[in-house]
Amino acid sequence: MDVDLLRSDLRTHGQEHLLRYWDQLTEEQQHSLYQDLSNTDWARINRCFQEAMKESNNESKLDDLMQPIHPDKVGSVTRAGKELALWNEEGLKQISEGSVCVLLLAGGQGTRLGVTFPKGMFNVGLPSQKTLYQLQAERILKLQKMAYEHTGKHGIIPWYIMTSEATQGQTETFFKENHYFGLDKENVVLFEQSTLPALMFDGKVILDQKWKVARAPDGNGGLYRALGERKILDDMARRQLKYVHVYCVDNILVKMADPVFIGFCISKDADCGAKVVQKAYPTEPVGVVCRVNGVYQVVEYSEITLKTAEKRNPDGNLVFNAGNICNHFFTLEFLKTVVSEHEVELKHHIAKKKIAFVDELGERIKPDKPNGIKMEKFVFDVFQFSRKFAMFEVLREDEFSPLKNSDSAEKDTPTTARHALFNLHHRWVLLAGGSFIEEDGTAIPPIPSRKEDVNEYPVVCEVSPLLSYGGEGLEEHVNGKEFKSPLLLLSTTEQNDKEPDVKKIRED
Repeated sequence: MDVDLLRSDLRTHGQEHLLRYWDQLTEEQQHSLYQDLSNTDWARINRCFQEAMKESNNESKLDDLMQPIHPDKVGSVTRAGKELALWNEEGLKQISEGSVCVLLLAGGQGTRLGVTFPKGMFNVGLPSQKTLYQLQAERILKLQKMAYEHTGKHGIIPWYIMTSEATQGQTETFFKENHYFGLDKENVVLFEQSTLPALMFDGKVILDQKWKVARAPDGNGGLYRALGERKILDDMARRQLKYVHVYCVDNILVKMADPVFIGFCISKDADCGAKVVQKAYPTEPVGVVCRVNGVYQVVEYSEITLKTAEKRNPDGNLVFNAGNICNHFFTLEFLKTVVSEHEVELKHHIAKKKIAFVDELGERIKPDKPNGIKMEKFVFDVFQFSRKFAMFEVLREDEFSPLKNSDSAEKDTPTTARHALFNLHHRWVLLAGGSFIEEDGTAIPPIPSRKEDVNEYPVVCEVSPLLSYGGEGLEEHVNGKEFKSPLLLLSTTEQNDKEPDVKKIRED
């Protein structure tokens, strides 16, 4: 180890303090720190910090530059009519031919949820006790079966899962222990995104321990660097994939490889597409998908004025109404171009965080307020490179309920996620001809009133993804039948001895 050369390099880039405790370290700790510091491009780190800080200090608004997406490029699940069936047919065809994969962004920890494990391992309290990972795995299995029944071809939907240093080990172990939830191991591909050092507000890199630099994942936009470095694009090409559906782990209602969305984007010859929901209200803190100077972009709520946020069309709808839900379609060719030509152009964004650090006395301190920054890239920042963009609007109540916070918060909690799924599945049963009754036999109205216990939805109803992907095929099981809450509808493939003690009905 040439410590003098390393010290000189760090001094050149203003980071010599990282060797402050060198003489106090064990030989093993010295080796670990030396390897980390020697393999870091300090000129790049400083450059990224300066560019990100400059961007974050830019308080100019984008109002005058914004335009909504042209109607020709927009589809809607509520306005499509007969086209929905055509898009669904095309999506199932592509799935049956092995042309579609899903890519899960799962690098974040469940810190805000109050847990020490990855979000995908979280159980929101469903009757089945299934985790987010299990729900998603079973949706893949069901969709593969649906595509086969529709076309007669056995297509596989590979599942790529981008983890981080903090989530890789636990995620890998969880999938192994659960036998990949019925999926073939070779079709579940875990890969790790890169990390970047955390910095103080003045650009000094933070030490997490005397021998360890504080690091954090480089945001969900770190996907594109990882696709190249981890040879994921090569694997996709080997499998002859054409279309990639990218989504975030925390949406309990996500429809992975949604054949309607896939078919819609293909019908538009899109290289890049985004699923969106209508904003709940003008000042809802979500980004909106639009054009800025003619370039496709997600504009954050902080980048526009209240006047623009409240601007409406003659029909009364918000002009900038397309709420981003991190649910995207890409062609493999588009991703290849992004990785090979544009990844270095993606900007880093600043996130102020509370970051544990080693103080001048060598003590590890956990601050009670933000003391530094983490630099992140955003997955949607590649929209700007699209030449054939498409946008598809879906219903929030059918497809979007994120899980971000513990139940002490007001929204995006385990309770709101659980209620969203109960609400959706309750409606599935009603649409398929079923009904619900109270314990005394009186009918529960289709739109039930809230009970005294506000922590539970009036009708507890869960439909296994192995039985129905999106509400289809339930008529033969529920039509003309009455049910009492709680109700859990299962497929015949699910094991008897692992089922909770709730009223259930099986696929014949």
